[in-house]
Amino acid sequence: MFIYLMKRLIMLIPLLIGISIISFMVIHLAPGSPADVQGQLSQKVSLQARQRLNQVYGLDKPLGVQYYHWFLRFLKFDFGNSFVDGQRVSNKIAKRIPITLTINILSLFLIFLISIPIGVLSAVYAGSFFDRIMTVLVFVGFAMPVFWIALLLMRFFGITLHWLPISGIRSLEFENYSFFCKFIDYIKHLFLPVMLSAFTGLAGISRYMRTNMLEILRADYIRTAKAKGLSLNRIYFVHALKNALLPIITILGLLLPGLIGGSVIFESIFAIPGMGKLFFDSVMARDYPVIMGLLVIGAFLTLAGNLFADMAYCVADPRIRYTDKK
Repeated sequence: MFIYLMKRLIMLIPLLIGISIISFMVIHLAPGSPADVQGQLSQKVSLQARQRLNQVYGLDKPLGVQYYHWFLRFLKFDFGNSFVDGQRVSNKIAKRIPITLTINILSLFLIFLISIPIGVLSAVYAGSFFDRIMTVLVFVGFAMPVFWIALLLMRFFGITLHWLPISGIRSLEFENYSFFCKFIDYIKHLFLPVMLSAFTGLAGISRYMRTNMLEILRADYIRTAKAKGLSLNRIYFVHALKNALLPIITILGLLLPGLIGGSVIFESIFAIPGMGKLFFDSVMARDYPVIMGLLVIGAFLTLAGNLFADMAYCVADPRIRYTDKK
């Protein structure tokens, strides 16, 4: 097991390098450059000035040379300086990543807290009124665009009812609040973004859980357990649920990239100073060092999530063991 884990960790290195090469090429192939974006802010910027900016940023060199210099800095865990304000990229990301991780972790917790019971109950009471209602709601959830739901929630809870704030991560008077009021203020600001982020995963996970649970309930060992007189609660929530969770663990590794990518949408809508908002602003400004830093960190979190999903298999099913012979 230990050797398998070390092999997977070592394999992260070439994967990250490959992802960084592809990302570096793609962002430089996009139309526009930092000099062009800054030149659009003022019509007085001459062509010579733009060429000078390209020289300062090192964009006048071949793409391979640019990547080589970036990779040398990356080996030292240095993503360079931002083209926009000159700040170190690592410092800018360090300020934003806790907010995004907090929202995504809370969203994952909420997704599994709600979707798994819904899927289990829909399978146990298949064909019932509850199952039909949940099916309708799930398909409605699949069909509704995320940004449209966000606007509806902002209008209803923020503008109509005045219950929740619709932008930012804290209030203007935050520094004057007591500890308890600061905690409540954070909850109010995080409520809508977390709900929106979790909504995109609730529908899919609940359907997967229902399908897996139905398949497990038709298995022979479940019939044997019922014939032995075991209680239904023990059959459903001990024997069947644990085996039905295995495919969900696989989906967990695939769900993380979607949550990280979705951060760009809801953080931009709610003006949350997280990684998603920073990524959107950096793309608009063609801030290549910040974009590369965010892409590499996002790729690492995604690969780490997949590795965590593989390790969780052993916990969910003791029959699965990663041997060190291979």
